[in-house]
Amino acid sequence: MPREFPRARRIEEQLKRLLSDLVRREVKDPRVGLVTITGVEVSKDLSHARIYFTPFAGVGDAAAALEALRHAAGYLRHQVRNEMRLRVAPELDFQVDDSVERGARLSALIHDAVESDRRRRVDDEPEGE
Repeated sequence: MPREFPRARRIEEQLKRLLSDLVRREVKDPRVGLVTITGVEVSKDLSHARIYFTPFAGVGDAAAALEALRHAAGYLRHQVRNEMRLRVAPELDFQVDDSVERGARLSALIHDAVESDRRRRVDDEPEGE
């Protein structure tokens, strides 16, 4: 039985690879710096694409990069249309992906809670045991 690969999912993966390359190669705005495209969501009718990115290794101004990428969205859309040979390229909506930052914050909170619990147990143990 053949596996199904919806067209939108294939386009998401192709867009992610292509935009990563285009941003690195073509976008000359210094505000962008090094960014990592972390995800792409395409609407079912392929008319809109939400592109999630994060500054590489958490270094850089995400707000400035977002502004620069939104400014370059028209150019990038044109390049996507030509490279992917689409009749109509999706509107590109860039968003800062804060999931990595949230994950790190949650990990730190969990680590602090475990350490606090461990210290409390050590303090609560009766001496001489």
